[in-house]
Amino acid sequence: MSTPIVLISPAMAVPSSFYSPLVEAFEERGWAARVLPRRGFEPGLPRASREHDWSFADEIADTQASVDAARADHPDRPVLLFGHSLGGQLSAAVQIGARPADGLVLVGVSLPYFRHYPGGGLPIATMALSVPVVGRLRGFVPKPWFGAPGARTLMSQWARVVRIGRPPFAVDRRVAAPTLSVQLAGDGFSVAAAVRRFDDSLIEPAALTRWEYTRDLVPEGGSTHHVFWVKRPSPVVDRVVRWWTDQANASAGGQEQTRFRSP
Repeated sequence: MSTPIVLISPAMAVPSSFYSPLVEAFEERGWAARVLPRRGFEPGLPRASREHDWSFADEIADTQASVDAARADHPDRPVLLFGHSLGGQLSAAVQIGARPADGLVLVGVSLPYFRHYPGGGLPIATMALSVPVVGRLRGFVPKPWFGAPGARTLMSQWARVVRIGRPPFAVDRRVAAPTLSVQLAGDGFSVAAAVRRFDDSLIEPAALTRWEYTRDLVPEGGSTHHVFWVKRPSPVVDRVVRWWTDQANASAGGQEQTRFRSP
C-alpha cells in the first residue's frame, strides 16, 4: 500500500514554519508531508496592504495548484489534503471541484456562524461587523483585529461567513472523497456546533468520519487548543494514519487505495 503525500494547509495568519512538528510526526511514521504557504504570512513574501489584496478564490486556486503539482510529481501515490481551520475551508473547496485530492483531513474546521457561540455570539458578531469597515478604511485589516494583517477581501468574506453561516464559495455538491473531521475538545474558535455545521453542509455523510481529540489523549506538553495542538500532534497524526489505513483496507477488499476521482 502506497502511503499518501500529505499537503498541510495552514490556519489563518499562521505561517508554514509553525507546522514543522506536524511534518516531523508524519515523517516519523514513514509518510511524506509538506506545508503549503499561507499568503501574507511567509518570510520574504508580500503582506496584506492596500496594494496587495486577495480572496478566498485566490487561496483556493493556490491549494488546487499544490494538489495538481503533487499528482504530477508523485503519480503513483495518493494525495491527502490536511486542512487546519481556514486551511480546511480552502481544502474542502478544492474537494468539491474538478480535481480533488484522494482524501481530506479537517482539524478545527468550522462555519463560525455567530449564533453558535456563547453570549448569543455578540463578541464575534461585533468583530464580523467591524472587519469590512476597517478593511475599506485602511485597505487591509491591521492588528489587533482577528487574522491581522489580513487581506481586506478575504477577511470581508470571512466576516460574511460569521454573519450568515454559509461557506464563502459555491457548493454545487458535497465532498465525496474520504474525510476525517477532528473536533478539538474545548476549542473556543471552532466550537462543536460550528464544526458540525461545516461537516453537514459540505461533506457527504457516507464519506465522513468524525473524531474528537479529547484532553485525556493529550501527551505531556500538548493541548487541544485551536492552534497549539500542533506543538505535540502525535495523537492526531496516529488517528489520521489509522483512519487512512482503514480506508485503504476497506477499498477493493483490502487492495491498495484507489485514486479518488470527482464524479
